Amino acid sequence: AGFIEEPERKYCFECASEEQCQEWIEALKRASYEFMRRTLIFYRNEIQKLTGKDPLEQFGISEEARFQLGASK
Repeated sequence: AGFIEEPERKYCFECASEEQCQEWIEALKRASYEFMRRTLIFYRNEIQKLTGKDPLEQFGISEEARFQLGASK
């Protein structure tokens, strides 16, 4: 499930408390990060297939910090 990209569309979330509001904000941030992470992994793998090189290697990203490539579902 996800949102269809409609730049003009606005979403309004109402909460019963400040705590609930903060929970929503954190959930949306996590969802956004996960989407970007999966997108990065996908394109990184595609570039590696085409070129034989890891496109992030030049940035000195260590093997341990490679966005858990093997752990993606």
